[in-house]
Amino acid sequence: MRAGEQLPTLDIAITRTLIVAGAIASRDYQDVHHDAELAKAKGSPDIFMNILTTNGLVGRYITDRFGPTAILRKVAIRLGAPNYPGDTMVLSGTVATVDAGPDGETATVKVVGVNGIGKHVTGTVTVTLPPGGAA
Repeated sequence: MRAGEQLPTLDIAITRTLIVAGAIASRDYQDVHHDAELAKAKGSPDIFMNILTTNGLVGRYITDRFGPTAILRKVAIRLGAPNYPGDTMVLSGTVATVDAGPDGETATVKVVGVNGIGKHVTGTVTVTLPPGGAA
């Protein structure tokens, strides 16, 4: 793990099931995340992903890369273009900083998730690899 390192990308198919299951799992019962008719009535072309699902996917992206010993310290994201069914979100990341400490190495990773209409998510994740943890 070093500053400037580019992480491999992760392609995530945005399905209706992913959007609905993510909303229900995060106890977000807002109709725009599971009812296409009501989402359209409110001006959206379809249902769309909620921020809690996106937050979970960003966390997964980082822990998939850094392994099961990785500890997420902070996930700070901002949403942009909605994730609609039938699209693909491509997550990418760049290690911005790495600091050694008593708990291991802590990195700040800049993350971007892009779909067919633009940037869905941007943000930073702070992750610690305990001593002996492998990236």
